[in-house]
Amino acid sequence: MSEAKISILQWEAGLVPMGLMQLESLTGNSTNLDSYTFPVKFVQVPGACTETIIINPSREVLKRMIDIGNDLEKEGIKAIGTSCGFNAIFQQELANALSVPIFSSALLQVPFVQNLVGSKNGVVVITANKESLTKVHLQACGITDDMNVYIYGLEDAKEWSKIFNKPDESIDMEIVEREIIDTAKKAVYEHENIKAIVLECTDLPPFAQKIREATGLPVFDFNTMANYVALGIGNISLYNQTEV
Repeated sequence: MSEAKISILQWEAGLVPMGLMQLESLTGNSTNLDSYTFPVKFVQVPGACTETIIINPSREVLKRMIDIGNDLEKEGIKAIGTSCGFNAIFQQELANALSVPIFSSALLQVPFVQNLVGSKNGVVVITANKESLTKVHLQACGITDDMNVYIYGLEDAKEWSKIFNKPDESIDMEIVEREIIDTAKKAVYEHENIKAIVLECTDLPPFAQKIREATGLPVFDFNTMANYVALGIGNISLYNQTEV
């Protein structure tokens, strides 16, 4: 296997809730090596956790991500992603501070997807917590007020919410899967103009295919974004290229 050209910044070990560790075991999760068809390098960011990324975004953690990014560039890494979509709030600062492409959040795909489906149609964003996903996060990823974006959070899903309310308890994965799919189906039912779904949370991609099957809509997530970046930097190829 070739040397990694992409690095993923992840939360500090020991600060990850039990439920998230269960989700990380699923192929498709941003922190699962089996989710990638190309080599990646995982790097933990000291202090990165629910509190410092989602609830109260930390400037100190941002500084650590920039410092780590600079070191990774020196090692030859060509693109850097993060394992939590709420890092969207730091997208512009990270991109401006580093020299390689930064993909902090699947939200970066929303403007692209809005253009795919047309300005009159809608795009659903499913997030871990709607209240924590602010306008600042959206703007940092190029999402503007004139876009038809509908945000649906999982904070009221009883089993899912254990991840944040009872971080030391395990979760029932079958129930969580139903909660996620039901949220997607509810969004489609409530908005007839929805033509695509974007999963903000990097723990949701393992359920993307079942969401596609349940709604009949295209679903974009961290993995679609990561593969797009990998193609762009030449980390993977869809066909055999020959020299001309």
